[in-house]
Amino acid sequence: MEKEKLAYFAGGCFWCTEAVFQRIQGVDQILSGYMGGTIKNPAYREICTGRTGHAEGIRLVYDESIVSYKDLLNVFFATHDPTTLNRQGNDVGTQYRSAIFYVNQAQKTTAESVIAALQASTFEAPIVTELLPEQPFYTAEEEHQNFYNQHTEQMYCSYVITPKVAKLKEKFNHLLH
Repeated sequence: MEKEKLAYFAGGCFWCTEAVFQRIQGVDQILSGYMGGTIKNPAYREICTGRTGHAEGIRLVYDESIVSYKDLLNVFFATHDPTTLNRQGNDVGTQYRSAIFYVNQAQKTTAESVIAALQASTFEAPIVTELLPEQPFYTAEEEHQNFYNQHTEQMYCSYVITPKVAKLKEKFNHLLH
């Protein structure tokens, strides 16, 4: 059985989502990019308008013998707000929506189960995360890759991403490398 698997998550700004998953054991590759829209090969300036329908997200390759898809989902839901439609904090627009793009029925079923469990136990407001089949993924421009690690001192990184990384360390230390 193949151990390397794909997962796609959109949890607001892709810089945030990328920074969180870069710290997880078994995540071997991450690309920031765009998914779920209506045009081919969109550019960041087009995504920012909100008119293309794309979400900022990540494509990750992971080793399921080290980290499970369910663990990845739990990290995803704990490190962004899945109850705000088209918004994460001050980032507002459809490009910042919460979405999971599943690659097979097993991922869809696992995501449905995790969402139901979290809705019953953790979130009072309804979870609005979209659960959609995999769609074309367009890699973001080079300056958006590995952004947090290269710009930790930038104000957005300090105020928005660093607290997410701290929460990750607090709740999921056992998954970190």
